[in-house]
Amino acid sequence: MTTLSTATDGAARGRGRRWRASGSRLRTSQRRAGLLFAVPVIVLELLLLAVPIAQAVYFSFTRWDGISSTWVGTANYARLFSDPTFWRVIENNLLLLASIPFAILIPLLVAYLLNEHVPGWRFFRSAYFLPTAISWVVIGMVALRVFAGEGILNHVLSAFGLGFIHTDLLSGELSAMVAVAITFIWSVFGTNTIIFITGMATLDRDVYEAARVDGAGGFTTFVQITIPMLMRFIQFAFILTLITAFTALFSLIFVMTGGGPGYGTTTLEFYVYQQGFQVGVFGYAAAIGIVLFAIVFAVSLAQLRIFRSRLD
Repeated sequence: MTTLSTATDGAARGRGRRWRASGSRLRTSQRRAGLLFAVPVIVLELLLLAVPIAQAVYFSFTRWDGISSTWVGTANYARLFSDPTFWRVIENNLLLLASIPFAILIPLLVAYLLNEHVPGWRFFRSAYFLPTAISWVVIGMVALRVFAGEGILNHVLSAFGLGFIHTDLLSGELSAMVAVAITFIWSVFGTNTIIFITGMATLDRDVYEAARVDGAGGFTTFVQITIPMLMRFIQFAFILTLITAFTALFSLIFVMTGGGPGYGTTTLEFYVYQQGFQVGVFGYAAAIGIVLFAIVFAVSLAQLRIFRSRLD
């Protein structure tokens, strides 16, 4: 009996070793297949991202006119950080950065209302997403006709008997930046709303039912349940909005203000275009682009660390 039991145990251990060896070979084969399929994507990423970034870094240390380049070391960066216009442009980007909380909070509130299925929620969900389907050029043209001296905003004010409040937001540096920020918030409103609606659809409804049974009101439920459970979606929307604010508003600013008046609405992204294609100092423009890349990377990394610490 003991001999039979020992033989059975030995056979079981042998089968276990064979299964583990077979599973190990299968995992190794799967890893190899995964790497094989990933190679084309990695090569494409290197060609489209890594190589241009490396070229930009190199040309940022040169005096480059688009045809020939001369190595100048850190001269472009020294010139950049001593340039008062550069710091003026940084201020403009900080103003846009200050608008991001509104670009997150407003869609979050609207998404919460739509998720509660208020009357007409299906129509409003489609209407709010509409700006996402419109190009930046069209958005800029519409904003130009809204905020101009003889634009739609002044006509609406006149229709309500407030014609004495005549505005021309695009004529002043600060007011033009405010107009750009408002347009930016409106342009990302639909995307962020859909992100938050999608996130709310994944939440456990039993948690809300338990909160209502405990007497929690709508505001308490929103602050203490919805926002904490949506933190990963808020993080994603924040990063997407941040990247848009720093790197995707060229067409909007070009159509609305052309970077003016003065440098009132010139962002780092637009400043790269001005220095590279209007002035023709491509090496200096490359240095501005590298600084822009570093700022976006640093802010995104800091934001990721903050959200990760809160989630942990």
